[in-house]
Amino acid sequence: MDAARLEGVVVSYGPGTRALDGLDLRVRDGAITALLGPNGAGKSSAVGVLAGLVRPMSGRAQVLGGTPGRPAARQRVNVMVQDDGLPTGARGAEVVRHVARLRGALESAEPLISLLGLDQLGRTSVRRLSGGERRRVSLACALVGDPDFVILDEPTAGLDPRGRAIVWDAIAGLRDRGRAVLLCTHLLDEAEALADDVAIIASGQVRAAGPLASLVPTGTEVVTFDGPLHLDVRSLVDALPEGAVVTEISPGRYRIEGGASPQILATVASWCAQHGVQPRNLGVGSESLADTYWRLTDDTGSAT
Repeated sequence: MDAARLEGVVVSYGPGTRALDGLDLRVRDGAITALLGPNGAGKSSAVGVLAGLVRPMSGRAQVLGGTPGRPAARQRVNVMVQDDGLPTGARGAEVVRHVARLRGALESAEPLISLLGLDQLGRTSVRRLSGGERRRVSLACALVGDPDFVILDEPTAGLDPRGRAIVWDAIAGLRDRGRAVLLCTHLLDEAEALADDVAIIASGQVRAAGPLASLVPTGTEVVTFDGPLHLDVRSLVDALPEGAVVTEISPGRYRIEGGASPQILATVASWCAQHGVQPRNLGVGSESLADTYWRLTDDTGSAT
């Protein structure tokens, strides 16, 4: 069963400006789906369609078996957006209780207030909370009433490591209770830690989607190292065996495809020494989600 599905959805905000250009997206029941993409990829527009706030020009959108935004869906779908819109004069715990009362689920407020540490904020008003503390209040508001489908847009933005761990536990708990979660995030390690499924989008279209394990190739070992930004690696390619490919897969992180023998490691280390480069984390491994993300969303930085 799918909690939500978009098929060929097109959203435009003006002539020649398509935020979504035939987007296909699936969110399974009882699973966390991470929606990844660069700024301007269309993530917020996809969230708007699923929440019933944006009407697509064409395509098909379905949430919990029907049209997004209908009253039945609004009762079972909660959304956490980046612009929280919290009342600044109220206290965090008060806001959560108020939202829970509006949803007819006041009993759900106190466990969330405790789980997310909002009871420790005392009498501090929302306007005086840190960005991370406000995110925790927003998340608690999105979880009241134990919704069937939760949409979370950058839920850990501004959180310190402890707060991030608390939020991760809360998100994982939704899946444990059989709820569906759409997690929009720029943090690839967050997606890798939490997601069952991943959809990578760019320019309003899906570049790849499916279970996390299917998107990250396994079995092929590559050499990687971290160094200064935008190294000129043409001479490194010349020093490596024929057919080797060197790519700056993300700023300052380099991958060498074409084998992972001790000789290739020695060549990379020697090249770095000759060029005054201190290679960090030089080693052999498989492709990560970050590698896949950069490969699908950025076509620059390769040398052959």
